[in-house]
Amino acid sequence: MSITLTVNGHAHTLALDPTMPLLDALRNHLDLKGSRYGCGLEQCGACMVLVDGEPVYACARELGTVAGRRVETVESLDTHPIRAAFIEEQAGQCGYCLSGIQITAKALLDRTPNPDRAEIIAALDKHLCRCGTQWRIIRAVERAAVALTEGAGR
Repeated sequence: MSITLTVNGHAHTLALDPTMPLLDALRNHLDLKGSRYGCGLEQCGACMVLVDGEPVYACARELGTVAGRRVETVESLDTHPIRAAFIEEQAGQCGYCLSGIQITAKALLDRTPNPDRAEIIAALDKHLCRCGTQWRIIRAVERAAVALTEGAGR
């Protein structure tokens, strides 16, 4: 069965089993390695991607469920202010969780351009980070929100 979807703005037709996890298709067939396998149980968020703008766990999402939809991975953020903000705030140590956190932060900033700290914490609550950089992560999202707001006003 062929499945067509748009990933990071590019259309792809994949002749793969529709029950394959989306994460496997992204990593092993489209060579997009930014989203990571963490727990496989939708509990850590390392695999998070956007599907039509909404964060979803790619580890357990079947490929067939995203046919005809827009998928966005962390690779799409290469020039996004989120990336620069995370670097400036030194918001990662091991970095394993950051792809999911950054993609979820993008979804938050797309729907709430100027979130308060409580909204950021609530949006990122589903992510597991063991490095202890949560406060830096929150500051990075705040910094990205300011950068996006200032950029929109130009």
